[in-house]
Amino acid sequence: MRYMKEKLMKLFFFLAACISVAAVILICIFLLANGVPAIREIGIFEFLSGTKWKPANNLYGIFPMIIGSLYVTAGALLTGVPVGILTAVFLARFCPKHIYKTLKSAVNLMAGIPSVVYGFFGLVVLVPFVREAFGGRGMSVLSASILLGLMILPTIISVSEASIRAVPESYYEGGLALGASRERSVFYAVLPAAKSGIFAGIVLGIGRAVGETMAVMMVAGNQAVIPRNVLSGVRTLTTNIVLEMGYSTDLHREALIGTAVVLFLFILMINLSLSLLKRRMK
Repeated sequence: MRYMKEKLMKLFFFLAACISVAAVILICIFLLANGVPAIREIGIFEFLSGTKWKPANNLYGIFPMIIGSLYVTAGALLTGVPVGILTAVFLARFCPKHIYKTLKSAVNLMAGIPSVVYGFFGLVVLVPFVREAFGGRGMSVLSASILLGLMILPTIISVSEASIRAVPESYYEGGLALGASRERSVFYAVLPAAKSGIFAGIVLGIGRAVGETMAVMMVAGNQAVIPRNVLSGVRTLTTNIVLEMGYSTDLHREALIGTAVVLFLFILMINLSLSLLKRRMK
């Protein structure tokens, strides 16, 4: 009887894993079957390097959206990664016990806030602040980067804190025994040992930043042009799909699915590059 239960549970877990893999395969098939023909019809060079997106004139160049996605993601990492890692260090090593639960609950609450709420906050608070402090219209690369930096904080903090706590206490005590201060022991002994987990948190944060749509759409300006500076409006690959999919038809719709193919490959390349970098670091 016990043997049969174990067999059934193994079969159940196997089916669950197969469903996950099958879902990814089906998504890939759908994207490739609907997006690749459009890219071939438009021309892969014109599609990827074209600087004009005007469906009414049959111009489908997504280069401005590719640049916009890169700018916004890089800006989010510059603002979110240092704050996230330092916050994780504080929570894991320096935070007093009587305020830890409050801060941890606040971080978890940030992870549960819907994207549209972040976008509304950015539209009402962040955009006017950027407009008054730096000039421009406010809806810009800078606004989207800061907002995305806030949104990826919970992921980076949670994963990094867990990795820091998983480091054996002997690393920290060894640093103290050698005469290092408390801070030096953490930053020179504990953090290097936890770099694999911290790196994983950064990768997850990049995935969140690249795939975010609603919040970015509300604060980025949505201009399908190459941004001149961080105060210029920008349109990302994800927002391009959302803005026009509702009324698109024929080649226009297929071009948007082709944009999703490029986005999928973009995220895949980032993950592969970071995985190779992680192996080299090890």
